[in-house]
Amino acid sequence: MSPNSRKTILIVEDDSDFRFQQKVNLEAAGFNVIMAENENAAREVMKENEFDLAIVDLMMEAVDAGFTLCYEIKKQWPHKPVILVSVVTHETGIEFDAATDEERSWVKADVLLAKPLRFEQLSHEIERLLKNL
Repeated sequence: MSPNSRKTILIVEDDSDFRFQQKVNLEAAGFNVIMAENENAAREVMKENEFDLAIVDLMMEAVDAGFTLCYEIKKQWPHKPVILVSVVTHETGIEFDAATDEERSWVKADVLLAKPLRFEQLSHEIERLLKNL
């Protein structure tokens, strides 16, 4: 039994292909996975399920839905790791990060990852963030 089998990952993503691909990969790595297809569905899922880490898409039903959801997660569970994923940099060339104190003051995520995303990169960040729990 993998040490990850006790950890549950919440995936909030409106792209069903990306959501399914990450679910398959995370389950193969020994994680439990719960999913929501948008910000509102995530609120319902979070009311009824415990999770150890959230992976949140930036742009869903609203362009700032991911920012809003990350803020709500961190407000309710300040120490719960959140990974924000986005295609914004790939599609627009605009880069943003959560590396500085100023950026972290408004980007309520522990890590920002750009799509397209390699699972090895996501897995590395998940392991790093969960190691401290």
